[in-house]
Amino acid sequence: MPGRFSLKATQKTVAWFSAAALLVAFGVALTFWTFVQMEQAAGLRKQSRATIQSADALMSSLKDAETGQRGYLLTGNEAFLEPYLAAGASIRRNQEELQQLASLDAARQRLDALAPLLNATLAEMAHLVELRRNNEMASALALVRGGEGKRLMDSIRAGVGDFIQSEEGMLAQREAEFQSSMRGLFAIIIAASLLALLSALAFAWLLYRDTQQRLSKLVHLETRHLLEVQEATNAELQTLNATLQANEAKLAVTLGSIGDAVLVTDAEARVTLLNPVAEQLTGWTQATAIGRPVHEIFHIINQETRLPAVIPIMETLAHGTIQGLANHTVLIAQDGSECAIADSCAPIRDRSGRVVGAVLVFRNVTGEYAAQQALRDSTALIQTILNTVADGIITLNARGGIVETVNPAAEKMFGYAAGELVGQEFSVLIPELYWDQRNGNGSLEHYGASDVARASGLGREVLGRRKDGSAFPLEMAVSEMFLNGRRYFTGILRDITTRKRIDADRAALDQVLQDKNAELESARLVAENANRAKSDFLSAMSHELRTPLNAILGFTQLMESGSTPPTASQKRSIDQILKAGWYLLELINEILDLALIESGKVTMSHEPVSLVEVTLECRAMIEPQAQKRGIHMTFPRFDSPYFVNADRTRVKQVLINLLFNAIKYNKPEGSVTVEYSLSPPNSIRISIRDTGRGLAPAQLGQLFQPFNRLGREAGAEEGTGIGLTVTKQLVEIMGGNIGAESAVGVGSVFWFELGLTTAPLPMIREAERAALVPTAVAEGTTLRTVLYVEDNPANLELVEQLIARRADLRLLSASDGDLGIEFARVYQPDVILMDINLPGISGLEAMKILRAGPDTAHIPIIALSANAVPRDIARALDAGFFRYLTKPIKVDQFMEALDLALTISQPPAVLTAKEETA
Repeated sequence: MPGRFSLKATQKTVAWFSAAALLVAFGVALTFWTFVQMEQAAGLRKQSRATIQSADALMSSLKDAETGQRGYLLTGNEAFLEPYLAAGASIRRNQEELQQLASLDAARQRLDALAPLLNATLAEMAHLVELRRNNEMASALALVRGGEGKRLMDSIRAGVGDFIQSEEGMLAQREAEFQSSMRGLFAIIIAASLLALLSALAFAWLLYRDTQQRLSKLVHLETRHLLEVQEATNAELQTLNATLQANEAKLAVTLGSIGDAVLVTDAEARVTLLNPVAEQLTGWTQATAIGRPVHEIFHIINQETRLPAVIPIMETLAHGTIQGLANHTVLIAQDGSECAIADSCAPIRDRSGRVVGAVLVFRNVTGEYAAQQALRDSTALIQTILNTVADGIITLNARGGIVETVNPAAEKMFGYAAGELVGQEFSVLIPELYWDQRNGNGSLEHYGASDVARASGLGREVLGRRKDGSAFPLEMAVSEMFLNGRRYFTGILRDITTRKRIDADRAALDQVLQDKNAELESARLVAENANRAKSDFLSAMSHELRTPLNAILGFTQLMESGSTPPTASQKRSIDQILKAGWYLLELINEILDLALIESGKVTMSHEPVSLVEVTLECRAMIEPQAQKRGIHMTFPRFDSPYFVNADRTRVKQVLINLLFNAIKYNKPEGSVTVEYSLSPPNSIRISIRDTGRGLAPAQLGQLFQPFNRLGREAGAEEGTGIGLTVTKQLVEIMGGNIGAESAVGVGSVFWFELGLTTAPLPMIREAERAALVPTAVAEGTTLRTVLYVEDNPANLELVEQLIARRADLRLLSASDGDLGIEFARVYQPDVILMDINLPGISGLEAMKILRAGPDTAHIPIIALSANAVPRDIARALDAGFFRYLTKPIKVDQFMEALDLALTISQPPAVLTAKEETA
C-alpha cells in the first residue's frame, strides 16, 4: 500500500508535477503569448502618446512661429524672427513624424488634409515677414486685417484637434486592450499559482498588485507629466503674449506721458515713430511723418548764424555713437514757429550689434535759456551795483563776525585790500564791536536798522577805524540773511565825515536863509500889494476917464455935425479935439488891457479860430489906414484853411496891433507884407514885414517893455509904449510865442506863433447829417425862440444849421454879453445858449445879470464852452446855468438839453397863473 501509495504519490507527484509542468508550460506559453499581446498593446499605446505629443509639438511650434512673426511685424526687430525660423524647421519635422506615427487611414487622411493648410500658413507668415523687411507696413497690415491667417490657424487647430481626439480614442482603446491582456496574464498567473503553490499564488498576487500599482503609477505619472508639459507650454505662451502686449502698452503710455519729445528712425533715416510731444514741437503728426526722411520732419538751424545745423541722427547712424546738439540750436516747426531745443540721439542695434535705427530725444529749452540768461543778467547787475555803489558793503559770518566778502567801496573806505579783510573779525573795522562782544552783546542784531531807516537810507551811527589807525564817523545798517542754512549779516557802511561837516555848515546857512527869506517875503508882499494897487488904480482910472471922455467926444461930434457948419478955424479946433480924444480913448483901452492882464482877470476862449477869416477881417479894417499913408499891403493866400487854438477876439487884437505898428512906423510909400510858415512840431507863424527905419540891437532888447517907446517919444507918431507889451502877454496867454527881427535902414519883421488845431467843419457836417429831416410841426404850434450869445462865427454857424432843421424854433444871435442881455430883455427867448468866454463881460457874469432880472430869471440858460475842466463846470452849474455843454458839440446831447430846457421854459405870467390855480 505504501508502495502503491508512494507510486501513486509519485505518479501523482509526477502527474502533479507533469500537470504542473504542463500547466506551467501552458502557463508559460500562455504567459508568453499574453506578454507578447501586452507588449504590442504597450507599443501601440506608446505610439499613440508619441503621436499626440508630436501633434502638440506641431501646434506649439506653429504658435511660436506665429508669435515670432507677430513680434517682428510690430517692432521690426530681427531678434523676434529666431523663434519663427526655428519653429519653421520644427513644424516640418513634426509633420513628418506624424505621417510616420499615424497608424490609421483616417488619421493619415486628416494629416494629408492639414498639410496644405500648414504650407499656406507658413507661406503667409513668410510673406508678411518679407513685407515687413521691405517696410511695406501698409500691405502687411492689410494682409493681416484680411483675416486669412486667422482662418488658416482656426482650420489647423480644428484639424489637429480632430486628429488628437481620434488618437486619444485609439489610445483609450489600446489602453483597454493592454488592460485586458494584463488581466488575462494575471488570471493565468493566479490560476497557475493556485495549482502550484499557495505561496506562488501569494507571490503572484503580490507581484500582480505591485506590478499593477507600478504600471498605474507610471501611466498616471506619464499622463500627468504630459499634461504638465502642455499646461506649462500654454502658460508660457500666454505669459509671452501678455508680456508683449503689456510692453507695447507701457511703451505707448511712456512715450505719450513723458515730457520730452521722442523721434525714432530706421537705418535709412526715415521716421518710424513720433510721440505726442514730438508732434507738437515739429508740427507733424505721426501718421503724416512715418516713412519720410528725418530732415523733412526735424528742421534745425543755428540760432546765431541762422544756417542749417547737422541732424545728430545722421551722425549716429553713420558712426553708431551717441550724439547731442550744441547750444543755440533752433527747431523750425512745420508752421514756421521756432523754439530752442536740446537733444540726445542714440543708436538702435539688433542682436548682432548692427545699427538698425536711431532714437532722438529732444525738448523745448526756450524757457530754460531765458531763465538762465535772466539769472546771468541779474548776477551781473548785482555785481555791477556792488562794484559801483558808493557805500561800503561787507558780508559777515554770524558766528564770530568773520568777514566773508568786501566790495571796492569798503576797500577804499578803510584802506584795506579785500584779501587783507577776508577772514578777519569785523571789530577790526568797527572797534566798539570788540567791547560789545566782551560785554556779552556780540550779536550784530543790536546794529540792525529798522525798515523805515533802511528805506530812507539811514542806519545806526558808529565810529570806524582805517588801516592807518585814523577814526571817522560811519553810518551802518545791518541786515540778516540765511545762505545754505547758515546765518550771515550784511553791513552797509557810509562815510558821513563830509555830511557831518556839511550839516554843521548847513545849520549856519539855514539861519541866514531864514532871515533872508523873511526879508524877501516881506518885500514880495509889498511888491504884490503895490502891483495890485497899481492895477486896481489903472483899471479904476481907465473906467472913470471913459465918462468925461464920452461927453467930450460926443459933444465934439455934435458940434462937427451940427445944423450950422463950423467955420474953418472952428473945424481945425474940432479936428484937434477929436484926434486928441480918440487917442486918449486908445490910451485908456491899452491901459485897461494891461491892467486886466497883470491882475489875471483877462478872459480867454480857447477854440478853433480860422486864420483865413481873421486875416480877411483885419485886412478890411486896416487897409483904409494904409491907403491914407500910401503904404502898399500884401496878404498871403493860404493853401489850407488853417485853424489855431486861441481866442478869436484876442487873435484879431494881436494882428491889428502889429499891422497898425507896421503902418505907423513905416516910411512914406513903403510896404507891409504879411507871410505865414509852418513851425514844427504843430504850430504856424504869422510874420509882418515892414520897410521902416528898423531897430538897433539895443532897441530890440527893450522892445516889449511897458511905456518904453524906444526913443521915439519926440517923434510925429503918438503912442503909449504899452501896445507891444499887451500883444506879447496876450500871445503868451494863448500858449504862443512872439518875437521880432530888425536891421537899421532896412525894416523890421514882427512874428507870432500859435498852435494848430483841427477844423470844426466835420462837426458841422455831423450836425447836418444828424438833422437832415426837419421836425414836423402841428398846425397852430407856437414858434419858440432861442437866443445864442457867441462871438465865434464858426460856432454860430453850427448852431444856426442845427436850429434851422427845427421848424418849431427860430434863432437870435448876439456877439457879446452886453448885447445878449439886451436881446434877452427885449425878445424874451424861451432858451438862452451862452458862451462863457465873451468879449466884454463873460458869459458867467451875463448869466448872473439875467438871473437877477425879474423878467429874465425864468429863462433856462445853457452854457456852451470849450472849457472842460470839471472844477469850472461845477462852478458854472452852481452859479445857475441849467446845463453845461462842452465844445465840440455832441448833437444828440445838445438836442436833448435843448428839448428839456424848452419843456420847463415858461414866462412869469404863466407861472403865476399856475401858482394861483394850485
